[in-house]
Order: sequence, then C-alpha cells, then structure tokens
Amino acid sequence: GQKIWTSEAHYSEWVFMLVRTSTEGKKQAGISFLLIDLSTPGITIRPIISIDGGHELNEVFFDNVRVPASNLVGEENKGWTYAKELLAEERTFSAEVKRHKGQLARIKAIARETKIRGRPLIEDPHFQRRLAQLEIEVLAHEATLWRVVAEEEAGILGAAPTPSILKVRGTELVQRLGALMIEALEEAGLPYYAEKDYFLSAPDDPPGRPDAYGVTSDFMFRRSLTIYGGSNEVQRNIIAGQLLRNR
Repeated sequence: GQKIWTSEAHYSEWVFMLVRTSTEGKKQAGISFLLIDLSTPGITIRPIISIDGGHELNEVFFDNVRVPASNLVGEENKGWTYAKELLAEERTFSAEVKRHKGQLARIKAIARETKIRGRPLIEDPHFQRRLAQLEIEVLAHEATLWRVVAEEEAGILGAAPTPSILKVRGTELVQRLGALMIEALEEAGLPYYAEKDYFLSAPDDPPGRPDAYGVTSDFMFRRSLTIYGGSNEVQRNIIAGQLLRNR
C-alpha cells in the first residue's frame, strides 16, 4: 500500500498504521493498530516538497511488507477506537495558542518598525483595531482551551465536539495572524526565504529587514493547517452533526 503526507518520516524509525484485519461488521470494526519499523524490507520513503520549499512531508510505500503480530497495539480490530482518541488529541493540540501569542508579539514588534507617513504602523487606528480584534479572539480561544482542559481533568467533558472546534479556530487564527504579519511588513515581506532556519537567524545575503526573515515561507507552509489533521470543512461537518444529534 501507500501512505501520503507522513510528517517527518525521513527522520523517523517507527510509524503506526491502521490496517484492515477483518471484513465483517462495520468498516470501522475491522481495523487494527500496528507499529512498523521503517527499516523493514519493502518500505520506501519519498520526499514531498511543500509550497514553502521545505521538506517535512513524505510519501511512504509498502511493497510486500511483513510485520510480526507482536507489533499489534491493543486488541485486534479495535484500531479505530484507539485512532479516534489520537485524532482528538491532535486536534486539541492544533489549538495553537502558544503560536498565536508568539505571532501577536512579532506583529507588534514589526509594526513598531514599519513607518506609515512617518509614524509607526502600531499607532495607526485602523491597524490597531484589526490587531485588537485578533488579540481578543486569541484570548477567547485560549479561555476555551483551558475550559476544555479543566473539564477533561475533572472527567466532566461533555458531548460537544470540542477537539474539532479548537482545531478549526486555532488553525484559522494562525493563518489570519500570518496574513497580518506580512501586511505589516509591507514590501519587506516580499523576499522569500525557504529555509526554516531563517525564522531564527537572518542570512547575510540577500539583505533585508531582519524581522522579515522566514515570515513568507512560514505563512505559505501554514496554509496546510486547515487541511491536515482532518480538513476544517470536515471538522465543521463533525461539529454540526454532533450538535444536531445532541439537540
């Protein structure tokens, strides 16, 4: 078989896989959870270069790969049950609150350096309103995340599709903050540096504003946030379905 969009597979030693082990009953009932050593004969990893020019994603091919039964995780045919828990955790992780706060801080720093008619952009009322709106949404999103964490710890998490809600809001906020960051840089945001190291340290050549390095490539890569981990369109269907069933 073949698996596409495997993040960091070129660095990994093991992967987990959902495999069909039974055709009886519902489709979800015949899936098992296996651990697979990537050094197993028959496994080929091919890179996928994303729009930002980086290599994080991969395509993995399995040709007559044999895996020992001892690599089974949990019970046979219960793999989908385990996978749903992992997906919920992944979507909650996609809340991205820490990233939001970092983006807000960087936008403010950039806006202090960008001049509009001789004055810092951070003093422009229109820009202030847009920045304030995003900051309010980030704070509200963070409050929702902490409420969900508290409910999980107390064992009182309700039937609401909170992982999907957090995933949708978190990923879309990352994209909107990234767009405002590029806008705040004005023409300085046009130079494109593919290497992610530039997000941490500026290259000597080509010249440019040090605070612009990595912004455009990061913005382009983050377009994928609303697709991976279950696209936001699918998440909205999950949210609607669960809420309507609970009415």
